[in-house]
Amino acid sequence: MADTLWKRVTWQSENCLACKWFRPADPINADILTNGRCVHPELLKFNLIVSGRDWCNVFEEVSQKQIDAMQAKAMQAEE
Repeated sequence: MADTLWKRVTWQSENCLACKWFRPADPINADILTNGRCVHPELLKFNLIVSGRDWCNVFEEVSQKQIDAMQAKAMQAEE
């Protein structure tokens, strides 16, 4: 059974973890199983909680600059 479950957890291209609209609860340690908010302007009203492995049709690739800024902000909050 566990082997079957593992086969269903797969990396998908253009998933939420790689999207600029994904705001993970923990940006420092985020992975595909991490939950976060979708902050796309047209979807904010739905207050969507998604995982890093989810995906949709408004995907836009996150830049390394955006990742660095999110992680720096999270690091400052921990201090």
